[in-house]
Amino acid sequence: MIQKYRQRISGPLLDRIDLHVEVPLVDYKALANAEPGESSAEIRARVERARAVEAERFRGQKGVHTNSHMTPRLIKKHCELDAEGAAILEHQMGAMSFSARAHDRILKVARTLADLKGLEKIDSDCVLEAVGYRTLDRNLWA
Repeated sequence: MIQKYRQRISGPLLDRIDLHVEVPLVDYKALANAEPGESSAEIRARVERARAVEAERFRGQKGVHTNSHMTPRLIKKHCELDAEGAAILEHQMGAMSFSARAHDRILKVARTLADLKGLEKIDSDCVLEAVGYRTLDRNLWA
């Protein structure tokens, strides 16, 4: 029944969702681990730095305040990939049958991931992670 329902959701609708994240069950050992992770304050500071970078990047751009609002022209300007990242994205576009809309959303998410890491350019790890956030529609919804 779940598979039948998932097949009723159209690809174009899924293309409009930036992040598709599967949340697996958490293993007890991971929950019981006493080692602390990144604190909320550290995460907040990292997000605030990334938002400041976005604000500076789009200063003077009417209606564009975040990476998610980038136009195709701004995507070309601010989402340049190195050879490795471009090759990864090209391969995944064919392998996963992503649409042009999904391509642009992957680049926007990769730009945001690079901002969170404090990188000026998008690296291949950011591209891989952004593609990973798009695979739910291909793996489970098709």
